[in-house]
Amino acid sequence: MLRHGFFGRAGGVSKGEFEGLNVSLSMGDDPAAVDANRQAIAATLASGPLVILKQIHSTRVETITAPIAPGSVDADAMVTATPGLALGILTADCTPILFADPEAGIIGAAHAGWRGAADGIIGNTIAAMAALGAEPSRVRAAIGPTISRENYEVGDQFRADFLALHPGGAHHFFTPSGGKAHFDLPGFVIEQLHAAGVAGVEQVGACTYAAPERYFSHRYATHQHTRTGRQIAVIGMT
Repeated sequence: MLRHGFFGRAGGVSKGEFEGLNVSLSMGDDPAAVDANRQAIAATLASGPLVILKQIHSTRVETITAPIAPGSVDADAMVTATPGLALGILTADCTPILFADPEAGIIGAAHAGWRGAADGIIGNTIAAMAALGAEPSRVRAAIGPTISRENYEVGDQFRADFLALHPGGAHHFFTPSGGKAHFDLPGFVIEQLHAAGVAGVEQVGACTYAAPERYFSHRYATHQHTRTGRQIAVIGMT
C-alpha cells in the first residue's frame, strides 16, 4: 500500500521562530522538538522509518534499500523499491515532488529548487526509478506547496542564467510593470515532469510565501529578518 502526504507547519511542538511542525535540524531549532515532530509524521503515515537526506541543491539521486541516519547522504532525490521506508523531502519554498509507479512498486521523492530543476534532478529521478524497473509512462507525480511566480522575484541575471540552460524557457518568466523578472518554478517543474515522460501530474497546496501561517518560507523569513523551519513531503510503501 502506498501512503504519502505533504505536511505544512500546523501541529508539532516547535516554538518561537520555528513554531509548528518543523522537521529541520539545521536551522537552530531544539533537536528534541524536531525529533518529536519527525516521529509524529512517521506515526501518522505508518509507512516505516523516515529517510531524510542532506539536501545540497544538486542533481544527485540516491537509491535507498535500507534506513539511513538522517542527513548522512548528500543528495536531492531518492528512489526505492523496498517496502517499509518513508522517503522524506524537506522544503521551505523549493518544490517537493513525490513519485510512484504503483504497478512496479517503486517510489521516489525529489527536492527541486530552480538550480536542481534546471540542471536535471527530475529526469535523473525518473531514470533512477526506471533502473529499478519503473515505466515512466506509469509514474504518477505530485508536487507540493512551493513558492508561486507572483512571489518569486528573481531579477535579470537569474533570467539570463536560466535561459542559458533552457533557451526555450522564456515563457516561465514575467515582469510586472516597473518591477523585476519573476520565475514560475512550479510551472517549470511540471513541464520537466512531462518532458521526462510522466503523464499524470498533480499540484497540491498553496504558495509558501503567501501563506506563512500555513508553511515555512525561507524567502518570507528573510524578508522579515528572521529564521524559519522546513516542512516535509513523504511517500512510503507498506
